[in-house]
Amino acid sequence: MDDSYDCRSIRNICILAHVDHGKTTLADHLIASSGGGVLHPKQAGRLRFMDYLDEEQRRAITMKSSSICLQYKGSAINLIDSPGHMDFCSEVSTASRLSDGGLVLVDAVEGVHIQTHAVLRQAWIEKLTPCLVLNKIDRLIVELKLSPMEAYNRLQRIVHEVNSIVSTYKSEKYLSDVDSILAGPAGEVSDENQDFIEDDEEDTFQPQKGNVVFACALDGWGFGICEFAEFYASKLGASSSSLQKALWGPRYFIPKTKMIVGKKGLAAGSKARPMFVQFVLEPLWQVYEAALDVNGDKKILEKLIKSFNLSIPPRELQNKDPKLVLQSVMSRWLPLADAVLSMVIKHMPDPIAAQSFRVSRLLPKREILDNTVGDSDVVAEAEIVRKSVETCDSQPESPCVAFVSKMFAVPIKMLPQRGVNGDLLNNYTEEGGSGDSDECFLAFARIFSGVLHAGQKVFVLSALYDPLKSGDSVQKHIQEAELHSLYLMMGQGLIPVASVRAGNLVAIRGLGQHILKSATISSTKNCWPFSSMTFQVSPTLKVAIEPSDPVDMAALMKGLRLLNRADPFVEVSVSARGEHVLAAAGEVHLERCIKDLKERFAKVNLEISPPLVSFRETIEGELSNPFEKLKSLTGNSNYIERVTPNGRCTVRVHILKLPDALTKLLDESSDLLEDIIAGKSIQVKTMGGQDDDNPVESLRKRIMDAVESEVTDGNAEKYKLLWENLLKRIWALGPRQVGPNMLLLPETTTKETGPSVIIRSSPYVSERLGFINSNELELEINPSSTNQQLIQESESLRSSVLSGFQVATSAGPLCDEPMWGLAFVIEASISPFESETEAIHQQSQSDQYGVFSGQVMTAVKEACKAALLQRNPRIVEGMYFCELNTPTEYLGPMYAVLARRRARILKEEMQEGSPLFTVHAYVPVAESFGFADELRRWTSGASSALLVLSHWEALPEDPFFVPKTEEEKEEFGDGSSVLQNTARKLIDGVRRRKGLPVEEKVVQHATKQRTLARKV
Repeated sequence: MDDSYDCRSIRNICILAHVDHGKTTLADHLIASSGGGVLHPKQAGRLRFMDYLDEEQRRAITMKSSSICLQYKGSAINLIDSPGHMDFCSEVSTASRLSDGGLVLVDAVEGVHIQTHAVLRQAWIEKLTPCLVLNKIDRLIVELKLSPMEAYNRLQRIVHEVNSIVSTYKSEKYLSDVDSILAGPAGEVSDENQDFIEDDEEDTFQPQKGNVVFACALDGWGFGICEFAEFYASKLGASSSSLQKALWGPRYFIPKTKMIVGKKGLAAGSKARPMFVQFVLEPLWQVYEAALDVNGDKKILEKLIKSFNLSIPPRELQNKDPKLVLQSVMSRWLPLADAVLSMVIKHMPDPIAAQSFRVSRLLPKREILDNTVGDSDVVAEAEIVRKSVETCDSQPESPCVAFVSKMFAVPIKMLPQRGVNGDLLNNYTEEGGSGDSDECFLAFARIFSGVLHAGQKVFVLSALYDPLKSGDSVQKHIQEAELHSLYLMMGQGLIPVASVRAGNLVAIRGLGQHILKSATISSTKNCWPFSSMTFQVSPTLKVAIEPSDPVDMAALMKGLRLLNRADPFVEVSVSARGEHVLAAAGEVHLERCIKDLKERFAKVNLEISPPLVSFRETIEGELSNPFEKLKSLTGNSNYIERVTPNGRCTVRVHILKLPDALTKLLDESSDLLEDIIAGKSIQVKTMGGQDDDNPVESLRKRIMDAVESEVTDGNAEKYKLLWENLLKRIWALGPRQVGPNMLLLPETTTKETGPSVIIRSSPYVSERLGFINSNELELEINPSSTNQQLIQESESLRSSVLSGFQVATSAGPLCDEPMWGLAFVIEASISPFESETEAIHQQSQSDQYGVFSGQVMTAVKEACKAALLQRNPRIVEGMYFCELNTPTEYLGPMYAVLARRRARILKEEMQEGSPLFTVHAYVPVAESFGFADELRRWTSGASSALLVLSHWEALPEDPFFVPKTEEEKEEFGDGSSVLQNTARKLIDGVRRRKGLPVEEKVVQHATKQRTLARKV
């Protein structure tokens, strides 16, 4: 930390890609060349240095993001290696938040996959500067045996495809269907791209600009176009900059005239190849053929070594294995680390440039609504802090701000034994009195401003902290902590440092008791917290967990607390039945969590339940004519009526199914709706991370679009008017105030019958969403009755109706699961006491029936549940989007596995130039457990599958189906012999798990004597 510190010589980068595309292998070569001797070049690509956990080495996949510091030509590069498996995409979020640039790897054979979409989206949201690495180029030569021209078309298509993905984010039109991946025949693509490349200044990845590298990470070679432009500059008599522009795209070299021309400049019938094929790929192919073919011309290798003055030991050249000879030649001719790191330094921003560009994402500007005199100083200081983050101010006197993206556990014995000055440390004096644990928690952080010192006192701010507020409500979001020590991360190794300046990554010890998952660290209280990280998936796989021996319960509780802190994505909760529930992203993630619990955190034997699958309950939708369905809602027929036990309140419930698009929108917008309904100051980022001017306005428009998308026939206008009327009557959403179900007020035209009064309220949610203004509101809620006492009583019972609706929607009648996409119109009318004596009598009877408000709540709940059962109930299950890659010979077994699991095939296509088929399908979540293992077993390990939670879908089967017609009886049987359908089996499974009554035969043959040995 000397005075010559230059923030501009730092680069913070992460490696992002689909699983098995070569991230950790690439990281190995970068570490071997610039890691200060921690890895020998001979072991690069085989050791997988960043995968230091036993489980990672055993499974051969990365499971966590880890950092290492590299030194290259006077620059410090903080490299973060991230996982590619969908289960660990939360680690991609933590890595991208702390980085300024991302190396996106794509396999040249497999091309763009589902996780490539996900990491590109994450990079776009976090405003990273991406560079592209096309890996495994050698497989095009050795495995697929493509010609240079075919390989060029393939590479060109992949670059075009990645650019098209990024351009969809740029235009804010992200394709939500991950299966709409553009692909075309090789011959057509090259023709399309010629016009495209002529006019593609807005493209993100352009090889001629130098932000694309072609590589083979396993063999340790790689190049950008600029390397070859420098090779040929003197030979062709052209400047390297002009050659660099010509070496990609439809540019051709005419040897006679020594001119570079476009496609139009070619003579008719000319067989000229593009310059990239002629000058880059063909020499590569020749070197590979010379080295690997039995009859190859070995003189080519000698000529290559001589012309480039490569210093290769003779021992390596005389090796009997031609692959090793080729590797030693290629890794010295085109060293991978030089190509990648020079691209990083040239094309990725330093922290100063990056933070000025990323500050709108990290610390968005806040709208201060009520600015009092006392707050002006706070606002001014918060603005100074924001400015110092924007400029990456590394002066000691500037405010110190850092962001912790995750906590990670390290065994105490792995901590450095000596301090900065070489003095021995006592690592077992763990802060907070948890010294009985063998694990120490370090914070994985990036300093955005100022200087951080060991022993410094800082404030830890949670995402909900507001510096303008004071009092107990804010105190729980801010804590004061003292930093124990700071470490520079070198993969598994840690190097103690006394202080760290802005722009660097650091591991901090001393925050284990203060931070659960992520937080902002600041030297001042007057600082806004950084915006929350976005995760691509949510933890959907849930299991109940308990110790084999009940005595170990305390150890399990402590282990779960530690696991919850150590894993950024796991969720630990206690269910309503008192079970400890562990939620993970997928099966691999869950297996790792349980292994960590058993071996590191709890160290006890555990009993794991079968996965707990969430379902939803709904009614059958009227697909034929939704307009008629909606009209019937306004009539008075077809309702459920319930009366409270004391007979004073009658509840009528009408039920309606919401359009699917509207239900999906309400479900996805739950966080935004929560803020709108609570009346908070809203700060919303759209999909690309840009500011949304008016989120309420845009949500209202999306709701109307969702409603209109349902009807296409002539009644569309009437249908829209009816819905506009309904949307002005939204009293509440449920369950938990923000779910995909609506509580609608009865129409204002509904008159009270006799002396009874209908419980009315204001359409609160409609008002918040702007469907109705306050002037209309006053007119609607004035009751037309004179009985003031009854009116006051009806007003006091509003919350009972609301609570009854919330309880009913959170646990439906089929299997106590939340309801989905339903609208309830609830008319609850109260009748007055007929005489004084009856009133006194009712009061004395209140003990018998319970409190009146509780009776109303129960009546509303029962009426809502009965309404659902009356109208053809259906169960809704979660669906995974599944992408499978299978060789042709294993297509049969793969389809058999999919059929057994009720999968629905969406698309199947052959990957051009390879023997693999790509299949897209929807697989129900309930059927997905053990899917990957079964698939590997049936296809001898040749198939791979990735699952991403896609959507909710109603199962079309009636769970209470009974054969009635002759045809049905003939097909399904009669009476007790009817087999349960899938929907009923799913419902009974959930009911059994929750301890609810299930209709089933317990005794099969009570009185009948049977001979067990007889085969019947």
